[in-house]
Parts: sequence; C-alpha cells; structure tokens
Amino acid sequence: MGRRETRENAMKLLYQISIQKEDREEQLERFIDEQRIVEEADKEYMLGVVKGVMEKQEELDELISRHAKGWTIQRMPKVDLAIMRLSCYEMKYRTDIPANVSINEAVEIAKKYSNDQSKTFVNGVLGKVFTELSQEIRPEDLK
Repeated sequence: MGRRETRENAMKLLYQISIQKEDREEQLERFIDEQRIVEEADKEYMLGVVKGVMEKQEELDELISRHAKGWTIQRMPKVDLAIMRLSCYEMKYRTDIPANVSINEAVEIAKKYSNDQSKTFVNGVLGKVFTELSQEIRPEDLK
C-alpha cells in the first residue's frame, strides 16, 4: 500500500472517530482489520498520525481556527476537518514529510472525498497554517 492510500485511510479513520463515540482503540483495531492493513510501515504511519491527531486535536483545531476565516470547527464539514487535522499534524510533528507534500496530498484527498469548494478551502487554510508554522522556531532547528 502506498503512502497516499495509507494517508487516505488515516483520514477515513479520523473522520470515523469524529462521528462515532465508541471506544477509540476498538475502532482502530477494527479499521485495520476491515481495511486489511498488514504492512508494518503502513500500520506504523497510520496509527502514529491518527493517535497523534487525537492527542493534539485541541491544539490542531486552534491552529485551523486561526486561519479558517468565517468558519468555526463545529461548522466545518467533518471530512474537511479530518483532512486538515491530518495535514496540520504532519506539518507540525512529522519532520519526515515535507509540508508541500502534506498540503498537496490533503488537496488531492479533498478533491476525492469532498465537494469542489473544499479543495480551495483546504488549500487556503493549510497554506496559512504552513506560513505560521514556518515562522516558529522548533527545538530540532536549534541543533
């Protein structure tokens, strides 16, 4: 399974978790079984970003909110929100994924799973998030 497909699965799982309130660990295990995700690298990436987004959700939502003018987190389509949370997490916490790749992948996922306006909205918000994050000094940048 390629990274794009794994990223799409991560987005689907984040979306599912946002609408279903049952046990999250059980949802993770069931999703992996149902999607037949067997490669360790795919599982590791997907579980890493999904758990990371869940752990940092409040922080990610604040970041998205600052740049989604006229929108509240509650009003945003859940699919778009899952896409943006995933991309913001990658940009902020995954140094192995270039920001432009994360943004481009998010736009492609929005084209596939959302409406026509979503790709523009997602791209605009994530572009602004990238600008903000690129102005922050991270501990690994000081080494």
